[in-house]
Amino acid sequence: MTWTEKARVRIPDGEVAVVEAGDPDAPPVVLLSGGFTSSYLWRGLIPLLAPWMHVIAPDLLGSGDSDSPEGADLRLPAQTANVRSVLEALGIERFAVVGHGRGAGVAQLLAIDGGVDALVLIDAIAFDAWPSPRILDLRSHLDDVDAAFVRSWFDAFFDVGMGHRERLSDADLGEYRRPFEGDDGVARFVRIASAFDGRGLVEIEPHLARLEIPAFVLWGEDDAFLPAELAERLGDALPWSSVALLPGCGHFLLEDAPETVGPLIVQWLRTRYLQLPQTHAHEGGAVTVELGRRPPGDDRW
Repeated sequence: MTWTEKARVRIPDGEVAVVEAGDPDAPPVVLLSGGFTSSYLWRGLIPLLAPWMHVIAPDLLGSGDSDSPEGADLRLPAQTANVRSVLEALGIERFAVVGHGRGAGVAQLLAIDGGVDALVLIDAIAFDAWPSPRILDLRSHLDDVDAAFVRSWFDAFFDVGMGHRERLSDADLGEYRRPFEGDDGVARFVRIASAFDGRGLVEIEPHLARLEIPAFVLWGEDDAFLPAELAERLGDALPWSSVALLPGCGHFLLEDAPETVGPLIVQWLRTRYLQLPQTHAHEGGAVTVELGRRPPGDDRW
């Protein structure tokens, strides 16, 4: 059983599972998770966005509850085309997009292709820093993958990827692992990992520099997979961007600090995408956010 009801949208390579929430006539926002995660990543953010926007959170083809066809192209450019096909099927031409990890790589390519009015990138794969060393190591072991390997790899994925691992329950971890259980799940895992290359991201900076849309880059300062200097590099590449660094947090910001990250994204989208007056966000979060650019002489990078 999945954590919530998902629609099925047919695209050329299969069916994509999609979570929808909010008024279908409201401004759309698309939430894109990475290859080894799913729309479950957004479970806390979706209810915050739904009163204001039409929320669309697909599982990328091959991931979550979407189809994982043998031989399908799961690389970034193809996934970008897949997401565009889903949006066309839903009648959506212009939208805001929020992406995490590999989903943020797809978000960058969507923005370059057009139709994106606001862009939020969370611990994004970017430039020549992808595939990361951890992914390169995984790709070297794909001939030896079995169910035990997948389970162990997922445990380490979140153990290393979170600054506050205790905040992820066993049930949450189980939902992330669920699509990769059994023989079919192992095959799904291998297909996704095999598609992890840097195609589409190398030499992307000139294209990002031409984007005249508001952009928000959020990063965990302690991201063990994608170093925090990438946040500054993305901020420099995107002309209308702000950068927020969250100390004490790792790669999975929405698991480490949902009480801070969720309201921060909602407030930014309300003001920069919906053009609504700014209001005070929830102040109960335990994480301090540094918003802006690196000051001169700051050597933390």
